[in-house]
Amino acid sequence: MRELRLMKGNEALAEAAIRAGCDAYFGYPITPQSEILEYLSLYATERTGMVVLQAESEIASINMVYGAAGCGKKVMTSSSSPGISLMQEGISYIACAELPCLLVNVMRGGPGLGTIQPSQSDYFQSVKGGGHGDYHLIVLAPSTVQEMVDFVPISFDLAFKWRNPVMIVADGALGQMMEKVELFEQMPRSSTVPEWATVGKPKTRERNIITSLNLEAEKMEEHNLKLQKKYKQIEEQEVRYESINCDDADIVLVAFGLVARICMKAAELARDKGLKVGVFRPITLYPYPFKQINKLAKEGKRFFVVEMNAGQMLYDVKLAVNGLSEVAFHGRMGGMIPSPEEIVEKLEKQYQEAVI
Repeated sequence: MRELRLMKGNEALAEAAIRAGCDAYFGYPITPQSEILEYLSLYATERTGMVVLQAESEIASINMVYGAAGCGKKVMTSSSSPGISLMQEGISYIACAELPCLLVNVMRGGPGLGTIQPSQSDYFQSVKGGGHGDYHLIVLAPSTVQEMVDFVPISFDLAFKWRNPVMIVADGALGQMMEKVELFEQMPRSSTVPEWATVGKPKTRERNIITSLNLEAEKMEEHNLKLQKKYKQIEEQEVRYESINCDDADIVLVAFGLVARICMKAAELARDKGLKVGVFRPITLYPYPFKQINKLAKEGKRFFVVEMNAGQMLYDVKLAVNGLSEVAFHGRMGGMIPSPEEIVEKLEKQYQEAVI
């Protein structure tokens, strides 16, 4: 039976990690996601035996994740924007080594130390690689505290299905806000050892070697081609999105995460004024729903992208539209959150241009 609670986003995600049977968490505190580490430190070990360790830095924590993931364990870390930046080398190693893990980024405003206020300015970092080399993370963007819960077991399932790191990207407001959530029942920690894991050398097989180092160019290219083939399969099978009232819309608002919820309210207000406005929400930022947006463009829709950044997902929307329609943009930066009313004000201008 699912349990009903009122919870803060960060704490709800941490509770979901415990209930999903996570084996270990390694991390370092940084606002606005520190409650994840704090909650796990208080409750995880005594309930499931989960290892929870505050490392000496973000660099240390991501490399601890690398080691635990290599043993086939269900492992995770969390941080916020500057901390995720410090993890990038380790994330690249993990992606190349094809190891499953969960990374959580509760984004804050930047660049630099910036502000502890919410932002979506880590889109490029999350979706376009972030670290060095040709690799991808699977990236999920929740828009509610309930999805902060639901996306945790989904992320672990995707990570082990594809042997690939998965990132949940939220923002500081979503991490700090409280909402009613339904919690799934406790899952047991798995005792199954994947065949690829490094757990010593059994008598029944050769030892496993996990590394991201290959000094022979031909073999490194062969491994890269293998990774690219996997990414193509992910792009074909794992696209997730939400489409609201887009069928009859003249203009489609495109937004992810918390901003998508604001856009849903803005679309309601616009409809009350007689404006035909829909909302398209990418749930997976990678793989991105390019085909679905392109289909809407072929139907003659115009697009209005709203983000808490200077326009990062905007580039992917333009790629998806591929010149078939116009794409407008409205962004707030530095921790500022757009209101439904200001979006409607911008929409009215766009709508007038659309119907002329």
